[in-house]
Amino acid sequence: MCHCFNVDVKRPRIFSGPDGALFGSSVMQHEADGEKMLVGAPWDGPSNHRKGDIYKCIVGNERNSNCTKLNLEAALQNVSRHLKNAHLGMTLSPDTPDGFLACAPLWSQECGTSVFSTGICASVSDSLKPRETIAPTAQCSTFMDIVIVLDGSNSIYPWYEVQNFLSNILSKFHISPDQMQVGVLQYGEVTTHEWSLKDYQTTEEVVEAAKNISRQEGRETRTAFAIHTGTEAFSPERGAREGATKVMIVVTDGESHDGEELPDALAECESRNITRYAIAVLGHYIRRQQDPETFINEIKYIASDPDDKYFFNVTDEAALNDIVDALGNRIFSLETLGYNESSFKMEMSQIGFSTHVLDDGILFGMVGAYDWDGGVLKEGRWGRVMPPREAFEKEFPMELKNHAAYLYTVSSLTLANGRRLYVAGAPRFKHKGKVILFDLRPNGDVIISQALNGEQIGSYFGSEVCGLDVDKDGFTDVLLVAAPMFLGAGNKEAGRVYIYNRNRVLFTANGTLQSQPKAQDARFGYAMAAAPDLNHDGLTDLLVGAPLEDGHQGALYVYHGQGKTINPQFKQLQRIPGSALSPGLQYFGSSLSARLDLDGDKLLDLAVGAQGNAVLLSRSIVQITVELTFWPYSINVIHKNCQRGSRDSACLNATACFQTTSQSPGSHGTPFGLDVTALLDDRKLSARALFDSSSQRQMATGVEARVGDSVCLTLPFHVFDTADYIRPISFTLHFKINDSEIGPVLDEGWPTTVKSLIPFFKDCGEDDVCVTDLVLQARMDISGTQDPHVIRSPRRRLAVEVTLQNRLENAYNSSLRLQYSANLHFSTLSEDSQFKTECTALRTGSHSCNISYPVFRSQSKVSFLLEFEFSCTSLLNKVQINLTADSVERKATLHDNSIQLHSVVKYEPDLFLTDSNLNRYEVHPTRTASEGLGPRFHTNFRVLNLGCFSVPNLELKLRLPSITSGDRLFMSVINASSQNVLGVSCTIQSDLAQLKEKQRDVRPLHPEDMQQSEQLNCSRSWCVIVVCQIQELLHGQAAVIRITRMVHDSFFREAKFRAVKIVSTYSLGVRQSSFITLGNSALVRETVLEVLKGRSIPISLWILIGSIIGGLLLLALIIFILWKLGFFARKQRAE
Repeated sequence: MCHCFNVDVKRPRIFSGPDGALFGSSVMQHEADGEKMLVGAPWDGPSNHRKGDIYKCIVGNERNSNCTKLNLEAALQNVSRHLKNAHLGMTLSPDTPDGFLACAPLWSQECGTSVFSTGICASVSDSLKPRETIAPTAQCSTFMDIVIVLDGSNSIYPWYEVQNFLSNILSKFHISPDQMQVGVLQYGEVTTHEWSLKDYQTTEEVVEAAKNISRQEGRETRTAFAIHTGTEAFSPERGAREGATKVMIVVTDGESHDGEELPDALAECESRNITRYAIAVLGHYIRRQQDPETFINEIKYIASDPDDKYFFNVTDEAALNDIVDALGNRIFSLETLGYNESSFKMEMSQIGFSTHVLDDGILFGMVGAYDWDGGVLKEGRWGRVMPPREAFEKEFPMELKNHAAYLYTVSSLTLANGRRLYVAGAPRFKHKGKVILFDLRPNGDVIISQALNGEQIGSYFGSEVCGLDVDKDGFTDVLLVAAPMFLGAGNKEAGRVYIYNRNRVLFTANGTLQSQPKAQDARFGYAMAAAPDLNHDGLTDLLVGAPLEDGHQGALYVYHGQGKTINPQFKQLQRIPGSALSPGLQYFGSSLSARLDLDGDKLLDLAVGAQGNAVLLSRSIVQITVELTFWPYSINVIHKNCQRGSRDSACLNATACFQTTSQSPGSHGTPFGLDVTALLDDRKLSARALFDSSSQRQMATGVEARVGDSVCLTLPFHVFDTADYIRPISFTLHFKINDSEIGPVLDEGWPTTVKSLIPFFKDCGEDDVCVTDLVLQARMDISGTQDPHVIRSPRRRLAVEVTLQNRLENAYNSSLRLQYSANLHFSTLSEDSQFKTECTALRTGSHSCNISYPVFRSQSKVSFLLEFEFSCTSLLNKVQINLTADSVERKATLHDNSIQLHSVVKYEPDLFLTDSNLNRYEVHPTRTASEGLGPRFHTNFRVLNLGCFSVPNLELKLRLPSITSGDRLFMSVINASSQNVLGVSCTIQSDLAQLKEKQRDVRPLHPEDMQQSEQLNCSRSWCVIVVCQIQELLHGQAAVIRITRMVHDSFFREAKFRAVKIVSTYSLGVRQSSFITLGNSALVRETVLEVLKGRSIPISLWILIGSIIGGLLLLALIIFILWKLGFFARKQRAE
C-alpha cells in the first residue's frame, strides 16, 4: 500500500509502447504547443534492425493513452545510411535555446571495410522536426583525398602491369563523397591530370577509368615537376575537401631529371600537410645491371618519414601487385591508429550515453573513446573542445589502462564564486569507480579540482551523478553520486547514493541516502533527477529510482530539500512502488524527469520510465491553521447556567475556525472537505464534560473548506459536578482532508491536532490569582530525642497530630505531601468531619493528601491524625517524617509550610526462652568403682521468635557447675548443638585453668562439707561456659539447643550428703546491634538438677529360705483346691 503525499498514485497516466522496444528507457517532459511527454524506445524496429525512435505522448484525462512515433531516423540519413541497430532514444535531454536532443550512442558508420560505433545525436525543434545532427566523432579514418602520381616514361615496361597495379589498389579504396576520393596524374617530360578528385564518386568508376589509361611515354622523368603539379590537385576546384587527409602516392622507376627542384616541391607538400608514399620500381636498373642506390636514396627522400612506413621498393613492374595489400593497410591506418598501432581513439566513442546541456553548449560523455578509457567532449557555440587522453593522466594513469575506466557520466556544477566545474563519472575505474570534478579550458587543457572514489568493487560508483541547487540561489549545494550495484544485506544489489555537500572550497562527504532496508535487489540510484519544488517549500527536491525493488517491479523515492542539503531520510509517504500504480509495471524508476506541469493544474508533474511509462500527477498542498476559542472562557461550577439530563450544569461553546492557505499555484478557491473529531478530557478515566449533540466525550462532524478562506464550526458542550475542579478540562480537535484521492493534500509534517485547556473559575479577586498562606503544625506521640524509644508489642504504631491553617485567600488543590523513612508504613488518616481529606500513595515512602479538596477556603483550619505502623522488614535506628503543605497557587510565605519530625528508636523482639531438664537423679551407694559414671542426660533450651521481624545475632550463654574443691569433676558437658535450625554454632569452654582465671570469686565446696550446703552453683564450683551463636531467628521460628551432660557417681558416693541441688544459669543476648534491645528476654534464668544419695539395707538368709518355702506351700494349696473342684477331670464322649 502507498500513501504518497502530494503525488497522485490513484490517477496516474500510463502510456504503452511496442513490445520489445524498451519503451520507457528514457523520458523527458517537453513544452511546445501544449505539454507533452517524450519517451525513448531505443529497441524500436524489427529484431534485425533496431533503429530506435522517440514517441510523443499527450497527457489527457484518460488513464491509458497511446503515443505517436516521431520517425526521427530520417534526421540521421544525412550522415550515414548505416542505421542498423542505432538504438536512437537511449538518451533524451533538453536542448538550448529550445527543442531537445535525442541520442543514439550505438549508431555506427562505415569506414572502409570497418564499422565504428561513434554514436550520434539529433537536435529536434519544438515542433518535433529534426533540424541537425551532432556527430562530433563521426569522422571516418578513410576521409581522404588521394592523388596518385604515376611515372609514364619510356623506361616503364610492361605498361599493363602498371595498369593492373592501379586497378588493384583502387579497388581497395572505398570511394564515396564521405570517404575516399582519388585523382591520378601521369608524368614523363610533361604532367597530365588523368582525372581529378571530384570526377568519380564510386570505386567501380575509378577502376574502370584506370583500365583506359595509356602510357604517355617520354625520354625524361621530371618527378619534381610532377609532385609540384600534384599539390595543385588538392585544390577545392579539383574537388579537395576541407578536413580530409591529403595523401600522395608517387610511383617511378628512375631518378628525376629535375632533382634540384625536389626540395622546393617537397617543402610545398609539407606546407599543405600532404602525406607522401613513394614506390621505387627497380626493373629498369636490374635489366641494365646498374646500381640503384642513388635512385633508392632519392625515392626515400621523396617519401614522408619514417621510411619504413612510407617507402616501398619492388624488383620490377610485375611486383607492384605484391605490395597492394601492404600499401592499402598503411593508408587505412594513417588517420587514427598510426603505423603498427592497435588502439582506438574516437572510432568507438559512442557519444550520447550521457549528455548534459550547458548554457553555452552540450557536454558529451564518450564511453568508448581512447580504447574504452572514456572521455568527454564539449560541443559549444565557441567550437569543439575534446581533451586528449593525456589530460586525465593524473587521475587515470596510463599504466592502469586495463582497468577500463568507462569515463562517460557527465554533469556540471556552479560554485559560490560563479566558477563552473564539470563532473565526469568513471564507474569501472579500478573496479570501484571514481568521479572527477574538473575545469575544461578552450584549448582542451583539463584542471582536476577534486576526485571522489568508490568504496566497493563492482558497485559502479559514478554511473549516475546529480548536482542540486537546493535553495535556488544559482549555486550548486549538493552533489549526489550513485553506486546502483552496491551490494547490501544478503549480497543483493541494493544500491547506494552518496551525498557530498559544498563547503567553502569544494565538496565533502555527508553520508548516504536512506532507502528501504529490506534485503533485495533494488539498484537504488539507477536514475536520479532534480525536481524543482515538489512540496512547495521553495527548495529543490530529489527523485531516485530503484527499478529492481519488489521483484523488479521497481520503486521511486522522493527526498526533500532541507536548508542547503537534502534530507537523507525518506518518509514512508514518499516511497512510491510501481505496484501501487499498476500491477503490470516492471522496472519502474528506470528513467526520471520532473520539469513541467503536464495536465494544466499549474503543479509540477513527474515522468517515470518503466517497461511501459507512467506519469504521476502532483496535487496542490495546503496549510490549515486552526483557532480555538471558548465562551465563557472559564468553567463556573458555582453558578450553573444550564440543565442537561435533568442536572444543573455549566454550558460552554467551543468555536473552531479553519484558515486554509497554499503556496501551490492556481489552487485559490479550491473546495475540499474536512473531517473533524473533537475530544473532551482525553486523559481522564471518568468524564467531567460531554458534548451536547452526542452526550459523549467524543464527537465527529464535517465542514467544507476552501483554499484562501476561513470557515468556523461551533461545538457546544457542558460540564457536570465533579470532584476535580482544579485541573482544567482539555479540548482536543483533530482534522483531516476527507477526499484523499482527488483534492489537495495537507503539507507534510503539518500538525493535524490542536489542544486547549479550559480552566475552572476561581473566586480570587479581580486578578484571579489566589495568594495563600498555609501554616503547618505537627507532632508525634513518641519522643526519642534523649533516650531511644523502645518499640514493643503489642503497640507498634506511631501517631502524628497535624494542624493546617489557611490565613489568606482560597487555596486550590491544597495538599499535604508526606515523606517517611523506610521503617514506617502509612496506615490511616482520621479526618475532621468538616473537611474532606484523601490520601494517595505516590511511591514507596511517600503519600499525598488532598486537604479540603478542591478548595481550602480562607481562614480555615483543619486538624487530623496520621497513623503509621512500624515495618517488620526494614529496621532502622531512627524514624523520620517530612510534611510539606502545598497549593497550586502562589504562596506569600513558605517557612511554616514544612515540618520534619524524627525520633531515635530501638526494637524489642518478642522472644520466648524455656528449658526442659532432668529434675532429679539418685546415686546408688553400692555400685562398684567401675561404675563411677552415671548415664548421659539432655537439657533442651528453646528460643522462640513470636515477633513480626527476624532477630539477627542472638547469643545463648549457659553456665553449668562442673568442678569443685580439689579439682574434682562432678559433672561433665559432653556436647552442645542444635538439630532443627541452621546457622547455630556452640562453643564449650571447659579448660580448668581458663575457668579459674575467669571465675576468681568462686569458693569451691569440699565433698565432706556438702551436708552443710544444699546447692552447688557457680559461686561454690567452677562452671563450664557454653556459648551458642544464633545467626538469625526468623519470624515464628524456634531454635532448640541441646546440652548433653554426665554425672560423676563416684564423686557423690564419696561425698557426705543426702540431697544437693545443682543450679545452672542461662541468659539470652544480642551481638553488634544498635537498634535491638532484648528487655526481659535478657534476664538470667536458672535450671536445677537435684541429686539424691541412696541407702544400703541388708537381707537375712533365713528370711530368704522361709519366703521360698511359704511360696511353695501356697502353690500346692491352690492346685489342691482346683482338683477338688474337678478342674483336672476328663469328660466322656456321651457327656
